[in-house]
Amino acid sequence: MTTDLIFVCETALLEEGGKGVRFPLTAGGEDASGFVVRYNGIVYGYLNRCAHVPIELDWNEGDFFESSGLYLICSTHGAMYEPETGRCTGGPCRGRSLRPIQIVERDNQVFWQPDEYARPARA
Repeated sequence: MTTDLIFVCETALLEEGGKGVRFPLTAGGEDASGFVVRYNGIVYGYLNRCAHVPIELDWNEGDFFESSGLYLICSTHGAMYEPETGRCTGGPCRGRSLRPIQIVERDNQVFWQPDEYARPARA
């Protein structure tokens, strides 16, 4: 397992309950994307794949929150997820969760840490 951190974005790009930032990765050997959002002052990261059907959540790039800014939402089927846990609280995947990605925020920058499933994108 690699412990190298991979740069995602500058901290200032992530506003509370605002647009998220996507980044490329390889998940289980397939090309995919991850995303980071800020909620209650903390940056959270997840695989950009709905727990209901394996499709990306955002309807426009970086739009992961529903209108109140309290939940992440899948643009296709309306599944609602808690930003702090990734747990589905409403919609077709109730009880399941988004796959978390380890995030490190330091020196005004946001990084993600690969693991055995989520690895750097293929070149």
